[in-house]
Amino acid sequence: MAAQEPSPPSSLEGNKPGFPKKILANSLEDKHLCNSCQKILRRPLQAQCGHRYCAFCFHKIVSCGPQKCNACIKEDLFEESTSILKQGGAFPDNAARREVEALAAVCPNEGCSWMGTIKEFEANHEGNCEFMIILCPSCKELMRANEQERHNERECPERTLNCKYCKEPFLLKNIKVEKEKIHEHERQCSYEHLNLLLHFIMGIKVSLESLQPQSLEMASHKLQELHQSLRDLEVKMNQLGGAGAAPVQGACASTLSTYFTPLPSAVGAALDLQLQSEKTKVTELSRRCQELELKVSTFENIICVLNREMERSCATMEAYNRQHRLDQDKIEILNNKVRQLERTVSLRDLSIMEMEAKMRELSAATYDGIFVWKISDFTKKRQDAMAGRAPAMFSPAFYTSKYGYKMCLRIYLNGDGTGRSSHLSLFFVVMRGHSDALLKWPFNQKVTLMLLDQNNKEHIIDAFRPDISSSSFQRPVSDMNIASGCPLFCPLSKLDSKNSYIRDDTIFIKAIVDLTGL
Repeated sequence: MAAQEPSPPSSLEGNKPGFPKKILANSLEDKHLCNSCQKILRRPLQAQCGHRYCAFCFHKIVSCGPQKCNACIKEDLFEESTSILKQGGAFPDNAARREVEALAAVCPNEGCSWMGTIKEFEANHEGNCEFMIILCPSCKELMRANEQERHNERECPERTLNCKYCKEPFLLKNIKVEKEKIHEHERQCSYEHLNLLLHFIMGIKVSLESLQPQSLEMASHKLQELHQSLRDLEVKMNQLGGAGAAPVQGACASTLSTYFTPLPSAVGAALDLQLQSEKTKVTELSRRCQELELKVSTFENIICVLNREMERSCATMEAYNRQHRLDQDKIEILNNKVRQLERTVSLRDLSIMEMEAKMRELSAATYDGIFVWKISDFTKKRQDAMAGRAPAMFSPAFYTSKYGYKMCLRIYLNGDGTGRSSHLSLFFVVMRGHSDALLKWPFNQKVTLMLLDQNNKEHIIDAFRPDISSSSFQRPVSDMNIASGCPLFCPLSKLDSKNSYIRDDTIFIKAIVDLTGL
């Protein structure tokens, strides 16, 4: 018993971590676990990043200030803005709470057969189970709750015992250490107890003088009982010993010889009359007993019928329970199939998204080395670039021919490198294509980059011929090479003033690849 740990108390206020995993009657799912304590969610909160925590665990994490979400870090999904846990940064997930509280549960305490839901466990059983392990406040020993009364009365080395006469409490350990002192206390208490009894007998003697003859028999019987009590006390005094024993014994003898006198003979007639009355009462009681026996027989027959009905009901209930278990198994099988179908649908959705992305890329692709890139919502995208949320954008891919070089553009709306915060930076990127093995490397075609004036008057143009020694123009070994181009392509001040490059919050970038020699 000492190897176990005390059972946790109940907490309906959410000031405890999650429920232990072993209370679940069915299989455990990861979505029901707290991302901090790794136990079953209690009062779940959902953070901005989507991960769930127990209310207690979340407040404990953020009590020292904003913290990074370890679950996001572990899953490699960390985003600076949403993966920070802070006060007020989570909301109660009532859907998850209802789902958790509806799960089937059993009591984790050994020997307890309680079953129900997690909600019932928290509301009615947690902290109230008679099989839970508790700590004795006196001796610090571990025990079950249903053994506490017996432990306190019989086993606890720190328990108290009361004096049989004056009820003064003594610690058990002090009784063993100060045995002589407590023995002397009991002897003194016994003297006082005996003296009180003698005074009581003297009071009875006074009362006897005023009794009627029919009551003398009862008083005599009472005096005989008191006489026996005095003899028992004398035996106890002899066991205790001491100088005070002899005087008390003498007092007992003199009191009895003085006050315990024979009763008058006139009592006989009264006793005969009382005897006749008692016989009449006995006859009446016999008659009533016969009536009660008849009623008992009738009730026994009724009980037999009810027992048979109960047996039939138990058999029916057992059949219903078996059918319920079969239905539960079928439900579990169907749930597994539904989860498999959900995974299959998710994979199909992912495939469809990938196909749609490829279709968009193919629909935007050109095969003559000339590409016009339309960038809408320019103001918002530039603000995102200035805030660092999306500093760079990639264009769809385009080609010099159907089986030619694959390329794209990369733009920094708030500049990059030497042009950061002052210029719009535009770069040319060579990408890995399906026909790279058939092409001539390094890439050595002249590239012209343009920001189109939507009035067709003054385009911003920059052109360069590739540096064939740069890795940016070698045959790609990954999806795309390092971008190369113009970090100082266009001053941002030119775009901030009134201009014809931005119209309807849209700009156009044009790239022309010289096809000479291909």
